[in-house]
Amino acid sequence: MPRAIRIYVRVVNRINLYVGRATMLLFFVMLGVLLYSSISKGLHMPAIWTLEVAQFLMVAYFLLGGGYSLQSDAHVRMDLLYSRWSPRTRAVVDAFTGLLLLFYLGMLLYGGLSSTLYAIQYNETSYSTWSPYMAPIKIVMTLGVGLMLLQALAIFFTDLAAAKGERLE
Repeated sequence: MPRAIRIYVRVVNRINLYVGRATMLLFFVMLGVLLYSSISKGLHMPAIWTLEVAQFLMVAYFLLGGGYSLQSDAHVRMDLLYSRWSPRTRAVVDAFTGLLLLFYLGMLLYGGLSSTLYAIQYNETSYSTWSPYMAPIKIVMTLGVGLMLLQALAIFFTDLAAAKGERLE
């Protein structure tokens, strides 16, 4: 594989590693928000913002951690035949399915960018009582999908190299 692809894979892996590990901390923030929600409801002073903030944090946790999950190979894989195949056959199949994933994530990124630009242009707010601006969470969502797309491309290059009998990292 060309040197530029090797550098690309190394850089994307490092970025998703740091973003993924930092994103893990959002879980504790979400727990804090939900704990506050429970306490405020118990005191009969429920906060109207807690459920929606918890949902936003969960979306950020899920999407920003997506690239790290792909990188760690922690996603779900149905293994009927896969474990019986040679490493080279697995790499060929992974490269093919990687193309499908790249297409899917590309379409998701396109929709995310469109939705984010709409939210920014029209100051879109949620339909809840609290009515927060949607642009910040949509930016985070689009960033998360973008990182997954970059990671999927890095994995595609890694699988392509493995199918050729090479090793990138």
